[in-house]
Amino acid sequence: METTDAFAGLECVDCEATYDPADATHRCPDCGGILDPSYEYDAIDLDRDTLESRPFDSMWRYEELLPFPRETAVTMDEGATPLVECPALADELGVERVLLKDEGRNPTGTFKDRGQTVAVTAAKHHGATDVALASAGNAGQAAAAYAGRAGLESHVYLPSRSSFTNKAMVNVHGGDMNVVGGRIGDAGAAYEEALAEHDDWYPVQTFVTPYRHEGKKTMLYELIEQLEWTVPDAICYPTGGGVGLVGLYKAATEFRDLGLIDDLPGLYAAQASGCAPIVEAYEDGRDEHDPVENPDTICGGLEIPDPGASPWVLEAIRETDGGAVATDDPDILEAAVQVAQHEGLEMVPSSAAAASGAWELADRGEFDGDETVVILNTGSGNKEADVVRSHLMGQGI
Repeated sequence: METTDAFAGLECVDCEATYDPADATHRCPDCGGILDPSYEYDAIDLDRDTLESRPFDSMWRYEELLPFPRETAVTMDEGATPLVECPALADELGVERVLLKDEGRNPTGTFKDRGQTVAVTAAKHHGATDVALASAGNAGQAAAAYAGRAGLESHVYLPSRSSFTNKAMVNVHGGDMNVVGGRIGDAGAAYEEALAEHDDWYPVQTFVTPYRHEGKKTMLYELIEQLEWTVPDAICYPTGGGVGLVGLYKAATEFRDLGLIDDLPGLYAAQASGCAPIVEAYEDGRDEHDPVENPDTICGGLEIPDPGASPWVLEAIRETDGGAVATDDPDILEAAVQVAQHEGLEMVPSSAAAASGAWELADRGEFDGDETVVILNTGSGNKEADVVRSHLMGQGI
């Protein structure tokens, strides 16, 4: 198994046991906790000049801080997405700058590509022939795409509410698509049942593989460079399972510890009111969520009623002096419309929760007026254009 020089292994976030990445592949063998890639940071010689001298062409330009070298990666040059200035939104929010990190420009149209490039690379290193996961939609499409590129079979379990685009493209990429009636929990149950019958399948499920959040941390590296090493005051992130938010937190601490930045950005988890376990736990001062019994939101990517890494997510928003905010579905859809009409940028509804959340934070007086705010758009708006269009039609437009 070929790894980067500083990659030290996998550490359990719960019991802190450490493992050789050639042997441990998924959850902690001792306690079942989440495994997190660890590094010997003293062995990493990385400064601003070195990074600035490299082409801004792929997330793999940060290979010293990733488990596998770029030359062995299953990659389609994902990452290197634009950070777009949004002056109209800045005026609306009453802050100095608003920028949108547009992850819809990735190969399959979402930030899920960042996680799957690393997870599928790990699968290939471990000699897997088949990868499998349950997904609300985008992660399944990305997994099928990267598995196809790696010459692996993919088995994807999607709830029936997943978008037509996601379902179609799983098939187009050669994946074995399984549509399950109900919601993401039902798809997850079907996936677990199938996994029990196929012990040769390699899971690339959120926080089951150690590598998906590791790929997503590169979003933070990029946006810091794009801001010319200035740390934004707030990053609003649409939060379902919280994989990307955990990645942003880890990346910020890594850049700080390497001396590349001095401060951490405030991380804000944005959820839909119909499924907001992180927001509820944050507001109640708890260190872990209570599952949502009856989740109900149009934002399928955010309808994660039982996020398994909530302690880590809550740590991230508290340790960065961030916060958590939930808004209603109509406000989220309206935010997607406003961003499209005033800035020309297309947001998938689940991502628009980050824009809606930023508006709500501004209305609450969270900002003083001189802030730089970054909004994460995690997916291309054309994946669910029908949902936003239906919102307009409901208004008679």
